Amino acid sequence: MSNARIVLSTAGSHEEAATIAHALVERKLAACVNIVPHVESVYRWQGKIEHGSEWLLIIKTQEHVFERLRDAIRELHSYETPECIMLEVSSGSHEYLDWIAENTI
Repeated sequence: MSNARIVLSTAGSHEEAATIAHALVERKLAACVNIVPHVESVYRWQGKIEHGSEWLLIIKTQEHVFERLRDAIRELHSYETPECIMLEVSSGSHEYLDWIAENTI
């Protein structure tokens, strides 16, 4: 089992996604953040079904960093309830997993 984790979040604009990604890497809460543009989202919010275009953030980090990363997303994000879901990484390239560990605090 690896300590590496993938965290998913979304942002309402490219600028917001880039700001969050840069801050997470700068603070060493993430080793890398991929920004996937123009993800179409359908969701329920305040009793209504909504549809919108978002930018997906794929955040590479470690398990012990998650709470600080989650707090940073809340701080930086414009959404009232930003997505922040952590997924376990069961295995991967040892070199890449080591790189994640070396680049997060």
